[in-house]
Amino acid sequence: MAASDYQRIERAIEYLSAHYREQPNLKRVAAASGLSEFHFQRLFQRWAGVSPKRFVQYLTAAHARALLERSANVLDATDDVGLSSAGRLHDLMVTVHAATPGDIRRGGAGLAIRHGIHATPFGDFFVALTDKGVCALEFVASKGAALDLLHAQWPKAKFRRAPAETAAVAARLFRNAPRAAAPLSVYVKGTNFQLRVWEALLHIPPGALVTYEDVAHHIGDGRAVRAVANAVARNPVALLIPCHRVIRKSGALGGYRWGEARKQALLAWEAARYAVDDTAASMSARQRA
Repeated sequence: MAASDYQRIERAIEYLSAHYREQPNLKRVAAASGLSEFHFQRLFQRWAGVSPKRFVQYLTAAHARALLERSANVLDATDDVGLSSAGRLHDLMVTVHAATPGDIRRGGAGLAIRHGIHATPFGDFFVALTDKGVCALEFVASKGAALDLLHAQWPKAKFRRAPAETAAVAARLFRNAPRAAAPLSVYVKGTNFQLRVWEALLHIPPGALVTYEDVAHHIGDGRAVRAVANAVARNPVALLIPCHRVIRKSGALGGYRWGEARKQALLAWEAARYAVDDTAASMSARQRA
């Protein structure tokens, strides 16, 4: 999907979020997106997998609260909960490798970082890899800012543009790769507390939501809600470490370093696909019975 297509989708989501109580018709939403009704319906159906009317239900705080209730205790399940079942968005297992004090002290000396930018359903996506794992995944308006940040983190590393290598990671995130593909690793720099939070987020499967309080209790420090929120906000690896699945207990989204509208788009997109996959799986089970 072209970046301009996602921008239209984002405008539509912002409009639907602001006006969902009015139940705006297709003509109004299409106009807000700068498209005809026909072209908007086709674009939205292709992107979301459901109609704009159906999609509205996934944008409400009430729906988010219902998902929170349904996702109760998901953080306390086993490490692979939901991530390899047929009804999930992708078949990924992710392990976190932390940069050692020596790695940090050396400033990336001896580290080769390959990078590239790829189109996704949510805009352009910057991917950076090392031999130790994925070190950065970011939604970007331009490559420059993402590269500048990596240069600041690893000033002595060697950087090389390698979109053919990074494309494989981007493809796996959106279920375009074989299900038998090997697990992915991420290589990140963070405090011990941040690493505990990021590892906790790996327990949240697509279609589920947790609160910042849930994460704090899971890591054994129920009073550290604000510190958890800060760690979530500093996640350097979007999607693989699914920080977008953490919201406030009221059902409000909370912040997102790549934009609140994009967070809402991600959650509603996942919810739509999760519902579709669950329905398909249930129908298949009934047919086999």
